Amino acid sequence: MKSRLFVLLFGLAAPLGAQQARDESAIRTIVENETAAWNKGDAVGYSRDFARGGTFTNIRGQYFEGYDAFLKQHQLIFDGIFKNSTVEQDIVSLKFIRPDVAVVETLTSVTSKQTPPGIAKDANGAFHTRLLQIIAKERGEWKIVAYHNTDLKAGTPLTKMK
Repeated sequence: MKSRLFVLLFGLAAPLGAQQARDESAIRTIVENETAAWNKGDAVGYSRDFARGGTFTNIRGQYFEGYDAFLKQHQLIFDGIFKNSTVEQDIVSLKFIRPDVAVVETLTSVTSKQTPPGIAKDANGAFHTRLLQIIAKERGEWKIVAYHNTDLKAGTPLTKMK
């Protein structure tokens, strides 16, 4: 009896593990797509995985709701202060809090000729942020439902994933 239960549980665990691996890969691809789109100055591409009803807080603390606002704000910065900027993102943490919801934190490095007021650059001319995104599976597709970005003050350790 115990061996049948073990086989049953093991048989269920394998497909669940494979599904989580596929979901984690899809989420990592969202972060990769964000980076590639930012580096092209492509607001439409950067916004592609943002949910229609998502919320967005930028590094200045401004709060926005919805896909259209997210797209508009990124078009403004890609045409303005962050024109020709580049970003790098390192995933610090990726945790599933439910099978259909993940929390992703990235450490970002932005190189730009300009920076928003009060944002400090490092010795290499970049500034750093921590970007926290909640990504949920909606109708079989992963979408960013909350996006909260905060700048790192000078002297803050740049802790990366081990």
